[in-house]
Amino acid sequence: MSWFRADQYWLARLVFGRGLAAIYLVAFLVAVNQFRPLLGASGILPIPRYLQRVPFRSSPSLFHWRYTDGLFAATAWAGAALAVLTLAGLTEQAPLAVTMFVWAVMWALYLSIVNVGQAWYSFGWESLLLEAGFLAIFLGNADTAVPVATMFLLRWLLFRLEFGAGLIKIRGDRCWRDLTCLYYHHETQPMPGPLSWYFHRLPRPLHKVEVLANHLTQLVVPFGLFAPQPVAGVAAAIMIVTQFWLVLSGNFSWLNWGAIVLGFVALPDSFLRHIVPVVPPRDHGATPVAFVVAVLAVSAGVVVLSYWPIRNMLGRNQLMNASFNRWHLVNTYGAFGSVTRTRREVVIEGTTDSQLLPDTEWREYEFRGKPTDVRRLPRQFAPYHLRLDWLMWFAGISRGYAQSWFGAFLSKLLQHDRATLRLLRRDPFPDRPPEYVRARLYEYRFTTWRERRETGAWWSRTLIGEFTPATRLAGRRAP
Repeated sequence: MSWFRADQYWLARLVFGRGLAAIYLVAFLVAVNQFRPLLGASGILPIPRYLQRVPFRSSPSLFHWRYTDGLFAATAWAGAALAVLTLAGLTEQAPLAVTMFVWAVMWALYLSIVNVGQAWYSFGWESLLLEAGFLAIFLGNADTAVPVATMFLLRWLLFRLEFGAGLIKIRGDRCWRDLTCLYYHHETQPMPGPLSWYFHRLPRPLHKVEVLANHLTQLVVPFGLFAPQPVAGVAAAIMIVTQFWLVLSGNFSWLNWGAIVLGFVALPDSFLRHIVPVVPPRDHGATPVAFVVAVLAVSAGVVVLSYWPIRNMLGRNQLMNASFNRWHLVNTYGAFGSVTRTRREVVIEGTTDSQLLPDTEWREYEFRGKPTDVRRLPRQFAPYHLRLDWLMWFAGISRGYAQSWFGAFLSKLLQHDRATLRLLRRDPFPDRPPEYVRARLYEYRFTTWRERRETGAWWSRTLIGEFTPATRLAGRRAP
């Protein structure tokens, strides 16, 4: 059955499996740490309320049968535990059926979370993890020959991820075509990292080189994934290097890390053996017929489901980060079809004053990732995902993005809800809840080299106006 085997990619399968397990671990830990204030029974967008109006057929999830906060926590912790076992290499040493079962359970658990996650789980990297996680079920274990069909499907996923992102850019904002988008992007991206200020201050000709390199990597290089070696390996290596550049320049959750892990599936063992201290086995046992049939069936299914993302990529009205089925299989990808020229940040303030006067003292809430304090250097969080911080960036672009959750978030601050406050870096009211909170809209920009030396600030900001007027809890009496 030599046609089924890809023996020169045994190390590639190992690296991909361990890398995907690490991403699963991060994703489940994010769920453990953040679900209660965001999605819990008393959260900002409660899952029980969502389940009342959305049927299983529209959003498959184990929580349709029963939901409690304790059950959600157990689900996330179970997924994290399985990810740890897989990352440690124990899953691949198990019998084939057990290996497939573990990958399938991780996929089902995370699908159950994503499909009730509402606005907090509306990002493309959720679908990327689920699609890659589903294909991992059919990679086999350490004693099974590497299935060439599954490895091809993973390359097809990487192709759609990169090529879709390239198409959405070249069709979208004019600045991608005149190579000027990175005049703005490092400054206006959702969550800058510690090096973003320096990236933004690179000479403008280098920014144009960055954009041109991006176009080549996303629109030309992906076709090399389907060429013979060493072309496929070189194409994958270029993508991996480019993704590491993006890791350095900002915080994009596990999107870049997912692309890096996928890139390894096109690197042959003849290359990886120089950097991975594992010796591939010389031979494998017989591949079970049932496994061969399962891999071929899944491959046929992916071929059929690929019709929708191909049509989307070839169509004029290309969608970004869309799933064409409720199982998040064979999705379309793409981001930053348009680039904002200015950065708008929603800054939330509170006061303990019972009456609002011109001299009322307002104190700011500070977030972990998104800019608030102009003197604080942006931090590196990716691949960890700060869900509230990301949606706050969208709120600054348009109030419409915050319509479903922002009012409830302010109410949690007025209630001094401890779970919600743990999502923030600093609570300016440690002893008593505020009487009023309000939100104001600022324009933020990175300081210049001179301003940075003179003030020590990384940001400069200018008040634009009111985002949400001062509000208090209904029925609260003045102290």
